[in-house]
Amino acid sequence: MTDAAFARSGGELKGNTLRVYLLLLSKGPCELREVQRALGFSTASLASYHLNKLIEAGYANQNSAGQYCSIKDVSGEILEGFTRVGGVLVPQLTFFSILFTVLIVYFGLMSLSNPGYVRLLVAASIALVAVAWYETARVWRRLASWK
Repeated sequence: MTDAAFARSGGELKGNTLRVYLLLLSKGPCELREVQRALGFSTASLASYHLNKLIEAGYANQNSAGQYCSIKDVSGEILEGFTRVGGVLVPQLTFFSILFTVLIVYFGLMSLSNPGYVRLLVAASIALVAVAWYETARVWRRLASWK
């Protein structure tokens, strides 16, 4: 994709350009060689190419010391659906999936003493957990495809 096509597409980040942006978000200001080494690029010009794409799209800038920095106010658009826990990006739906799983196990065990509503509990529980884990896996796959 040419730089002009990248800008026309709304600056959608993919592949190595997205990896560079995620590195800048997690590490903070980096020099060109740091980006090259951290992401295993074969040459500094490849890192420079992706950094320039980020600058032209408005996702990063270069400070007076020559370091490249991410612009925080646009990270929400790219990382929609994710939460940072420490230095790790986690899909927000993971928390709901864990909550629903715990609730279903708890209520399932409690319904053993009152079997009258077990079928409804099981049907609703399976549906909730299936949807929550499906959406969580979909977001994880999206994150994995960026790396």
